[in-house]
Amino acid sequence: MRAKFSKQAMQTITDIGTLIVSTPGTCGGRPRIAGHRITVHNIAIDFNAGMKPEEIVVQRP
Repeated sequence: MRAKFSKQAMQTITDIGTLIVSTPGTCGGRPRIAGHRITVHNIAIDFNAGMKPEEIVVQRP
């Protein structure tokens, strides 16, 4: 018999603190996506302008 798993059961929990970093001298010290020079502020602007998360990822890979 084959076990059935829902998508929800397969999700991994990620601590948001590992995704957003702030480094003095990089992007003026503003919070940004870890490993990138994309600030949280820029993502918020795109989102508030009506862009969907999938569109933002394409726009700012």
